[in-house]
Amino acid sequence: MSIDSELLKILACPVDKGPLELVDDALVNPRLGHHYEIRAGVPILLRPDHVDAAEARAGRAVR
Repeated sequence: MSIDSELLKILACPVDKGPLELVDDALVNPRLGHHYEIRAGVPILLRPDHVDAAEARAGRAVR
């Protein structure tokens, strides 16, 4: 899944507010090593700790 280059320019990591890179159909913060999924063209920019909590509430295994 690709993301518009103009959108990529303004997206920022929710943790350190720095720029993100598009790597293998995911957004990556190379400074912290965080990966953010892109679903149907929409970047899911939840902090990693919020993703873990949401998965736990949904009964899914936490990575």
